Amino acid sequence: MNVEELVQRYSAGERDFSIVDLRGAVLEGINLSGAILHGAMLDGANLRRANLSQATLSGAALKGADLTQADLSGADLSDAVLDEAILEGAMLDSAILDQADLKAANLAGAVLSEADLSEADLEAANLAGADLEVANLHQANLSKAALERANLEGANLEDVNLAGAKLEDAKLEDTVLESGDSTLIS
Repeated sequence: MNVEELVQRYSAGERDFSIVDLRGAVLEGINLSGAILHGAMLDGANLRRANLSQATLSGAALKGADLTQADLSGADLSDAVLDEAILEGAMLDSAILDQADLKAANLAGAVLSEADLSEADLEAANLAGADLEVANLHQANLSKAALERANLEGANLEDVNLAGAKLEDAKLEDTVLESGDSTLIS
């Protein structure tokens, strides 16, 4: 399937595009809100400013994809491979990213409020200035992650690996660090 066919079929009301292969495709600004892209191969794709809100991208391959300022609000990205992806300024509020691979991803300035990042691998990810308010990061790997100026207020950081993480000027008020422990850190 090519991009033109995808757009035509989506416009005609089709929503299930599971396992589609659009590696390296230019999909900038595309509207695929609510689409089912389970297991889709989108490595290296240009999805800048795409609307993927409420989309199902579980198990999708998005390695090195450019999702700058994309809307992924409420999207399911569980088990997705997003290592080295660019998600700068992306909207991921209430998104499901449990067990997602986000190693070395750029999430600077991204909105991840109320997102589920439990058991996600964010090793060496750039989360500088990201909004992770009330996000669930239970058992996530944030080793060597850049979290400068990130908002982690009310986030669940229980059993998180923060070895080597940079937390300068991060907001950590009411952050849950251990089971039943809501510790104020400033």
